[in-house]
Amino acid sequence: MRSAVLHVVIPLGMIAALSRTSVFSDVHVDLTYEHYAEERLDYLPAVVAMPCNCLVNVGYFLVGLYWLFWGGYIQEREDSRYLREVFAVMAICYAPVQWTRLATLQRAPAVLDQWVTLPIFAWVPAWIDHIEDLPRRWRSRRAAALELCSVLSYGLALAHELGFETALACHVTFAVYKGVRVQVSHGDDRSRRHLLQAMASCAGFVGLKLLDHRLSEFWLFQRFTGHFWSKNLDREHRECL
Repeated sequence: MRSAVLHVVIPLGMIAALSRTSVFSDVHVDLTYEHYAEERLDYLPAVVAMPCNCLVNVGYFLVGLYWLFWGGYIQEREDSRYLREVFAVMAICYAPVQWTRLATLQRAPAVLDQWVTLPIFAWVPAWIDHIEDLPRRWRSRRAAALELCSVLSYGLALAHELGFETALACHVTFAVYKGVRVQVSHGDDRSRRHLLQAMASCAGFVGLKLLDHRLSEFWLFQRFTGHFWSKNLDREHRECL
């Protein structure tokens, strides 16, 4: 577990430091409450000014803790345990990143919130590589290279206003492709069900987030908004993985 924590926290610290530099001063990020359909409650402190969108991050944290300490893996290989622990630590660390963005509406946390999404998605193909390599020894260098390429891909946000969205779409597409491929070659009925649940949750995550303001016209989405439900589906998507 120590290796997993270090391998997530150290790169995260480096990315966080870079996000505070002038390099990303022109990256397009939304820094107003108007970006979210949930109504801001002025009588609450900034840390929970949008209570639903803020408190949903507790869910990320709890899901990460659950998968980090769950003892259901009786004969888990060392490399399999490492892959699970990294993914769990990523979920734990994502919670305060997104919460800080909502609480402060500052550029650096907003950039970091976008940036860390990419290596989280990239860990899915890395994990699938491990499954496809079995019973051979897992090639950790390939996973490190994939994560590095993922981190560097955020440079697209510097090149175009929709650069981050383009990079994220590529990550999602690649993860789905790898998931379908490993299902065809190694899957069973149980893994097929989890794959379909993950794909449906991911589609809901993207769709509800994009339709946040349009859905707020309906009373059902005025407090528990599309953005809120998209984050719940994102958690569900990670649990299915």
